Amino acid sequence: MSLTELTATSRVTVFPLDNLTVAYTTHSSDARGLGDIGLVTVVDEQTNGDELWRLARDLGGRPQGSDQARWILTQASRARAVAAYTNLADAKWTAHIRRRFELDALFANHEVLMTGRITLENH
Repeated sequence: MSLTELTATSRVTVFPLDNLTVAYTTHSSDARGLGDIGLVTVVDEQTNGDELWRLARDLGGRPQGSDQARWILTQASRARAVAAYTNLADAKWTAHIRRRFELDALFANHEVLMTGRITLENH
């Protein structure tokens, strides 16, 4: 069961990570539109996003939750920065958020990381 469901239209970066297809976008906690929430989700109807945390632990060697969250955000922001993967400028999406993690300090311009699964419309 999802913690929450979000639907929006925004720029989404889609990239491979190990055996997953991952989508990264941002969301804002208020009307200022700062993108302070990093949304890193798996593009798969059969998952809940916990695989990202397992990869951070196993592949990234990060035992602590805050280190795992930073590792996940690093993979996502790196994929967007190099623009080697798919960037969808105005993608309509629905995310089923399974985990919300508040970072202890601003990281990659995010205060919060949300993970789960995403459905991309018309892509």
